Amino acid sequence: MKRIVRILGIIILVGIFGGTIYFLYTKSKKAPELFETKAPFVSNVIRKTVATGSIVPRKEIEIVPQVSGIIDELYIVAGDYVKKDQVIAKIKIIPDMVNLNNAENRLNRAKLSSDDSKIDYDRQQKLYDQKVISYEEYKRAKVSFDASREELSAAENNLDLIKNGVIKRVQTVTNTLVRSTVNGMVLDVPIKEGNSVIQSNTFNNGTTIATVADMKDMIFKGKVDETEVGKIKQGMNIELEIGAIDKDKFGAILEYIAPKGKEENGAIQFEIKATVVLKENQFIRAGYSANANIVLEKKDSVLVIPEGMLKFEKDSSFVEVETATPQTFEKRMVKTGISDGINIEVIKGLAKTDKVKGEKIDPKKVKEEEKKKV
Repeated sequence: MKRIVRILGIIILVGIFGGTIYFLYTKSKKAPELFETKAPFVSNVIRKTVATGSIVPRKEIEIVPQVSGIIDELYIVAGDYVKKDQVIAKIKIIPDMVNLNNAENRLNRAKLSSDDSKIDYDRQQKLYDQKVISYEEYKRAKVSFDASREELSAAENNLDLIKNGVIKRVQTVTNTLVRSTVNGMVLDVPIKEGNSVIQSNTFNNGTTIATVADMKDMIFKGKVDETEVGKIKQGMNIELEIGAIDKDKFGAILEYIAPKGKEENGAIQFEIKATVVLKENQFIRAGYSANANIVLEKKDSVLVIPEGMLKFEKDSSFVEVETATPQTFEKRMVKTGISDGINIEVIKGLAKTDKVKGEKIDPKKVKEEEKKKV
């Protein structure tokens, strides 16, 4: 009996030991590596470069006054449409006291001279009518009198201009009325009624009363890196993506590439300009930031693979293609074409039926996905 118990104990111990060895062996054995595979597919490939910039009006004009003074009335606000020669503001002249005093003195002297000339002229005319003096003497008196009247009129006009900025007899033509010089939309009115303004002169540009622009003629202004500027040329089509307008994309035509670059943040940048193609009744606000996708090369309906599946060996490129045995791959050299940064064109070396080796499959993720499906 004791012998039977001993034999059973030995058998149990051997079984436990064998099971432990098998468990440790299976645990230490590496699971086979699995890779995802993907077949080449037909797609369009567009190689492009991106320029960052903004949308601005081609013609943006700052309206400045022709006289200095105070804004008496404003007739516009930002967003209004104005026509050329439309009055947008009225200026009240604040005369310089020195100039005003000089103008008043000039007027007084002109009055005295005119009165004296009139007295002399009236006397000379009577003498001429009585044939006491010659015509030449009479004519000199008349010329002197006419000149004094002209000087009086000029002095009065000068005083009116200094005090009011306008001559009484031509009040409709006055520098105190500020007019728009172009047709367009008012983008900004940086002053208010009561603000002082100065006219444009040699020493300053003058106070801007309003900024007016033609919002139907918009351009994209951006910058391209020196590594890309040699690949673009005038006349290229551009696709604009405006951050503030998610739904729509806008077309544009490249019209200008700067002949000289400027250094910015350690890199040389070249300015570009492109005409924005607007649809009928389409409106874009000035100053929107935008990205311009410039198409360098495009191919339609070509065989492609994800660029990440491509591998390199010296100056050649290759992929690993699955053979008849599952998860067994062979190296195959391929000839490639253009790339859009995601997919790359395969000119030679692959067929649609081939399965190309991709990224390694994580068994844990596979199990997690299977659990989710259940």
